[in-house]
Amino acid sequence: MLTLLPGCEPKENLVQTSGSLEFSADTVLFDTVFTTVRTVTKRLWVYNRNRGAVKTDVSLAGAAGSTFSVLINGDAGPAVSGVTIRGNDSLLVLVRAVIGDNGQATAAKQFLVSEDLRFRTNGNEQVVKLVAYGQNAYFHRADFITTNTTWATDKPHVIINDNVVFGGETYAVGVLVLPGVTLRIPRGARIYSHAGAFLQVDGTLLVNDLSEPNPFEPTDTVKAGNANIVRFQGDRLEPYYDDIPGQWGGIVFSENSRNNRIRYAEIKNSTFGGLLNVGETPGPDRPSLTLDNTVIRNISGATVSFANARASSGGGIISLAGNLTATNCLFTNCGEYAVLGIGGGSYDFNFCTFANYTPSFRRETSSLTFTNEDATNPLIKRPLSLSLRNSILWGSFEDELFVKNYPEYAELIIQKSLLRTKEYATTPAVIGAAGLNLINVDPLFKRVFFDTPDYTLQDASPATTPRRPAAGPVPPADLRNLPRNPNPSLGAYEHKR
Repeated sequence: MLTLLPGCEPKENLVQTSGSLEFSADTVLFDTVFTTVRTVTKRLWVYNRNRGAVKTDVSLAGAAGSTFSVLINGDAGPAVSGVTIRGNDSLLVLVRAVIGDNGQATAAKQFLVSEDLRFRTNGNEQVVKLVAYGQNAYFHRADFITTNTTWATDKPHVIINDNVVFGGETYAVGVLVLPGVTLRIPRGARIYSHAGAFLQVDGTLLVNDLSEPNPFEPTDTVKAGNANIVRFQGDRLEPYYDDIPGQWGGIVFSENSRNNRIRYAEIKNSTFGGLLNVGETPGPDRPSLTLDNTVIRNISGATVSFANARASSGGGIISLAGNLTATNCLFTNCGEYAVLGIGGGSYDFNFCTFANYTPSFRRETSSLTFTNEDATNPLIKRPLSLSLRNSILWGSFEDELFVKNYPEYAELIIQKSLLRTKEYATTPAVIGAAGLNLINVDPLFKRVFFDTPDYTLQDASPATTPRRPAAGPVPPADLRNLPRNPNPSLGAYEHKR
C-alpha cells in the first residue's frame, strides 16, 4: 500500500512539463498618475487551466526599483522563481507603480511608461504589459506660504498632507497660507489634493481674480471643460472617481483670513468646499469669502466621508460665524448641506442655483441651514444676516430651507426666489408676502440625472417668467458668462429661448 500511495496523489498537485497560462488581462493600465505618488494596487489574475500543476518564473523586465513593483504569494521583488499553480487554480499578482519625473519641467501633458511582466512556464515565455500614464506636477507637502505667491499654471499642483510638530503636538499640513500673505491662483490652474489634504488660508486666497474667462459651454459648465476655469478636486484621476465625494478635505479659511475671492472655479469631490471658522473666541472681524461664477458639487456628508477631519458635517460651504457672498453660483449634490451657517455671520446669495440632489443616500437636512446659536454652546447667540434674492432653492428634500431662531436675526430677506419648503410655506415672516416668491413649484431643470445633470431651465420653467429682479445688483452675465436679460431668469443660468 505504501508503494502505491504516491500514485493516488491528486492530479492537480502533480507538476506537469507542458502547458501555459492564461491571464485576466493582457495589460495592467494605470491611467494618469502624478509623478512620485504611489498608485493604487491593481490585481492581475493568472489562471492555470491545465489539469496538472505548473511551475512558473515571474520577473519584471526593468531593473529593480524601477517604475513598477509586484507582490506574488506575499513575496515582493522584481523576480520570483518556481511559483507553483495547482491544476485549474489561479494566482493573484498585485501591481503598483511610482512614476519618476521625466525631466520635462514645464510639460503639462501626460507621458507613457511601460514595462513587461514576464512569465516563463515549461520553457514558454508569456508577457503581460504594465502601462502607466505619468503627469508631472508641482507638489506641496507641508508647504508654508510665507510671502505673496502666485502659482504657475504650466503644470498641475498636488497637495499632500505631511506631519508637522507645533508645541509638542503633531498636525497634518498640506498647504498653509500664513496671516497677512496672499496666495493667487490664476486662470486655468488645476489643484489636486490627496486623501484628507487641506488648503488652509490664514491670509488671503484669490482665485481667477485678474481676468474674465471666455463664456462657458451652454450645458453643464464643469464637465464640458473650459480651460480658463480653476479646478479643485481629488488626485485620483481614474474615470471611476470623477464624481465620488469625500476624496479630500477642502479649503479652510481661519479666523485671521480676510478678503478671499474665488471666481470662475469648480470645487468638487471634497468633504466641504469651504470652511469659514472664527475660532473659539470670535472678535469683530470674521473670515470672509466672495464666490462669483463658481460651481461647488459632489460634496460628501458625514456618513460617506473618510476625510472629514475638520468639520462634523459635509457641506458646500460650512460657516462658523463667517461672512459669505455668492453670486451666479451653482451648489449641487452636497451630501448634507449646500450652505450651513452656525453661530451667526452674514450670508448674501444673489442669482444662485441650489440644485441639491443626493442619489447615494436619503438626505434629511435642509440644503440651506442657518442658526444664530454657537456651535458648542447654544446659549450663546450672535448676530446673523441672511439675504436670498433671485435664486432657486430646490432638491430631493421637501424642506430645503431651515432658519432656526429667525425672529432674532439682524436681517432676513428672501425675495424673488423659487423655494422648496414645507416648514415655511405659509410663514410671511420668512418668505414674505404672497407672490413675492415661488413656493413649491418645480423649477423644471433640463436634466437632473446624477451622471449628466443640466441645471439650465426648460422653456416651461416658472423661473423663466420675465420679472423684475429683487433690489440689489444684477450681474451683467450668468454663470456661463452669457449676458443677462433686462428682466432676468432666476438662478445661476439665464434662460435663452
